[in-house]
Amino acid sequence: MADIIENLKHKYKAGNVITRLLFINTLVFVALKVVMVIFTLFNIHAVDPVTFLGVPSHVPILLSRFWTPITYMFVHEGFLHLLFNMLWLYWFGQIFLQYFSGRTLGSLYLLGGLAGALFYAVAFNTIPYYTDMDRGWMIGASAAVMSIVMGAAFYRPEVQMNLLFLGSIKIVYIAVFAFLIDFLSLGSTANPGGHVAHIGGALLGYLFAVHYKRGKDITNWMSRLLDGLVGLFKPRQKSARMKVKHSRNETDWEYNKRRNDEQEVIDAILDKLKQSGYGSLSSDEKKKLFDASKK
Repeated sequence: MADIIENLKHKYKAGNVITRLLFINTLVFVALKVVMVIFTLFNIHAVDPVTFLGVPSHVPILLSRFWTPITYMFVHEGFLHLLFNMLWLYWFGQIFLQYFSGRTLGSLYLLGGLAGALFYAVAFNTIPYYTDMDRGWMIGASAAVMSIVMGAAFYRPEVQMNLLFLGSIKIVYIAVFAFLIDFLSLGSTANPGGHVAHIGGALLGYLFAVHYKRGKDITNWMSRLLDGLVGLFKPRQKSARMKVKHSRNETDWEYNKRRNDEQEVIDAILDKLKQSGYGSLSSDEKKKLFDASKK
């Protein structure tokens, strides 16, 4: 048992941000199930741990449970709910990380979740259809995951994903289809809060992609906040006598734009190579192709 725990710890520490989010969501799910079993065996009904971590629709309760807009996006009550959210996070997260850093993905996950919580709270206190419903609460990573889905899909809409029975489909079509399903389900009595939250997360992801293409990263402030929080828990190291500092003069947006421009040039050279052969390439094109092969 100790070996299993140590192995899991190693995978968590060595894994990327997607791996860590998968671990956290799964660990919270298992821990809550254990707590609920114990509560049931000992007839403890005063506190429901799931609702205590979920976002309440009633504003006074929400203000008193100020932590819930963060905690709710890591809580799942059913295994299938957890499974589908984590699959979407894994599939689209891998695509997202081809163009952005893990730091950006983690920040967008949190911002998407916060946007979902905001949409949920506002809708259930202003829109008549929802205000007539009984006061409730919401859990799940769906809004946070939808921000990753939309962010990846609208930043690189030409990327394709292979789906069972359907073949290769552009991810932007998958994202738009998921958004339409949620939008058309806003009047449904089944999981109404979830659909509202999905819309909030999806719009945040879309705004991220649109602004990033214009040179602005709306996740920067969250990334800086997370860096500061992480720094509080890091042990202080003794300062060395000599420090060597390496820095990149480019911003994340400039770096990603340059890398994408370079890839487009290489793709054009490869297309020319397929159509006309190696002899048709200029000396400059041959050099660029050679340099790219060494990266």
